[in-house]
Amino acid sequence: VAGIGANWGSQASHLLPPETVVRMLLDNGVQKVKLFDTDYDTLRALGRTGIEVMVGIPNDMLSSLATNSRAADKWVSQNVSHHLQNSNVTIRYVAVGNEPFLATYNGSFLRTTFPALRNVQQALTKAGLQNQIKVTVPLNADVYSSSNSLPSGGDFRADIHDYMIQIVQFLNDNRAPFTINIYPFISLYTDPNFPVEYAFFDGNASPVNDGGTSYYNMFDANHDTLVWALQKNGFGSLPIIVGEIGWPTDGDRNANIQYAQRFNQGFMTHISGGRGTPMRPGPIDAYLFSLIDEDEKSIQPGNFERHWGILTYDGQPKYPLNLGISNGGSLIPVRNVTYLDRKWCIMKPNARLDDPQVAPSVSYACSLADCTSLGYLTSCSGLDARGNISYAFDSYYQKNNQLDEACKFNGLGTVTRADPSIGNCRFNVMIKPFYGGARRTSQCSKLLLLLLLTILVLTHL
Repeated sequence: VAGIGANWGSQASHLLPPETVVRMLLDNGVQKVKLFDTDYDTLRALGRTGIEVMVGIPNDMLSSLATNSRAADKWVSQNVSHHLQNSNVTIRYVAVGNEPFLATYNGSFLRTTFPALRNVQQALTKAGLQNQIKVTVPLNADVYSSSNSLPSGGDFRADIHDYMIQIVQFLNDNRAPFTINIYPFISLYTDPNFPVEYAFFDGNASPVNDGGTSYYNMFDANHDTLVWALQKNGFGSLPIIVGEIGWPTDGDRNANIQYAQRFNQGFMTHISGGRGTPMRPGPIDAYLFSLIDEDEKSIQPGNFERHWGILTYDGQPKYPLNLGISNGGSLIPVRNVTYLDRKWCIMKPNARLDDPQVAPSVSYACSLADCTSLGYLTSCSGLDARGNISYAFDSYYQKNNQLDEACKFNGLGTVTRADPSIGNCRFNVMIKPFYGGARRTSQCSKLLLLLLLTILVLTHL
């Protein structure tokens, strides 16, 4: 395999300094990263490292780029050319949108994805970058399906078939890759009858026979369903990138460290020999999802969404993982992490569980912080009622940088220096947030707004 990549997201309340994350990537021999935006500080940190970068254009920008070629020119100038020239960033791909044809979007981006893709490509060509940087559209595996539940029955979804062929033809014409996100975990999450062993790479599952070809895991079968879909439509040799593949560690009964390690290590071993899949022998170009947990990701798909990282929020490895490069089985953590004080917010020992303020206080805390580790067979499912309340309070307290005001909860909360963690249930101490570039400006705005609100409250007391 031409080096494993990693998805590096930024939907977290407390981000690590990009320089320390890049140092960790280099320490572990990670050679490629996929971003979901073009954050200035992140790209600057990746400069002069030789790490290949896929930059991302969010879906909410597709419309403006689709209708305005000048907007595309400006975007390429500011977010690609600038970093190539000033920071020597090895940008290899531009991801136009992120799973824009996802069925749950109800067609919101169907008409803007291709025009945006075309305009970005034209902008790259104008900048003379068309040979070194390729466009692509990361798509969810729901863009294709199989008529016979076997890879050989694969074709693009009927309702988006024409849109898909338009994009595939364009990628083919520009020698650009097709990027697909494949998630065996989601199949297990959505289908209680999904055979668990088929999600993994140990060869323990009953094989699926497709015309004499045996499939022992879902990844190979899903990947080759796409290969068949491309082949049927005349694009059998189009390069494929696996844009996202991984397993979460919390937030669901099947999201745990044991399964995540088994899946990710199994995948690394599976592709390390370069044998590929039955329909596509050869090295697989893939990006693990994801690098670091993100506590502000939407949990609409499920509580597991905030727990995909191979590293915790503070850049520490969750489990041993051999990336098949240079780390020898143990991930090297992010170094020089700066934490807030070792203190926590818990429910007052003398507070009553039947206090009428408990329910609204917990609801408030969880709506603004992260309570996804509380639930059936999750890491904190063994807590009692008082423990659950304390976990919610502390999550809010830590997210708000341990401000005294963030542990009031109508007199129910109190600060303690005794770690309330129990077993696998960790009450985390938050890291000091990184504010750089646009983020620093955003934080100043937030602090100013908080100050104005405080003045308003005080003047009405």
